[in-house]
Amino acid sequence: MAGNSEEIASSRDGAPSALASAIREVKNNLADRDDVVIDMRDAQHSRLELLATELAPIFAEVPNDIEIFDFALSSGLQPRLWIDAVAHIAMGRDRRTYRFLRDTRLGRVVLAESTEIKPVADQVTRYIAERIVERQRMLDAGGQLHATPSQPETPADEPQAKAGHRSQRREAFRSALAFIAAGALTGMLLSLVLFWDHIRQIALRF
Repeated sequence: MAGNSEEIASSRDGAPSALASAIREVKNNLADRDDVVIDMRDAQHSRLELLATELAPIFAEVPNDIEIFDFALSSGLQPRLWIDAVAHIAMGRDRRTYRFLRDTRLGRVVLAESTEIKPVADQVTRYIAERIVERQRMLDAGGQLHATPSQPETPADEPQAKAGHRSQRREAFRSALAFIAAGALTGMLLSLVLFWDHIRQIALRF
């Protein structure tokens, strides 16, 4: 089959049919809409680039051995300036408001929101500082935890330990004594039964 949809939808005399006109109108509308979407995305991307430029000196001060930050500007229908895996800046619905967002276990929270760059940049700077301090404190706590040796028994604990050992020995001795006494009683009863049977046999002979 040759020709496009417009040619197929044309009338025999070459004049465009109603379907061909509708197809042409839909294509034009989609093209206009795509242009608007692209313009909106480019505008948001440009504003986030301005914020990234403002934060570039802060990003540069972060030590290279700290790998918890991303500092990346993503594209797509919703451009975002990522700070780390859970925090980013995106533009609001008006495409003029910077929104500094963070994902938490309880949902997404807004850390800063402004049409001006400086307030948002200041909050991002503080957030980065808080994350660095938090990371250092966790490392320090982990180092102290692993460096703490196991404590030996103190002299105050020795009497309690000795008392516990003596109690265990007494219980063992009592158990053994009870076992011996039960065995002796059983033997005495068995001997008495045998002896009584022997006496009865002797009495029957007479």
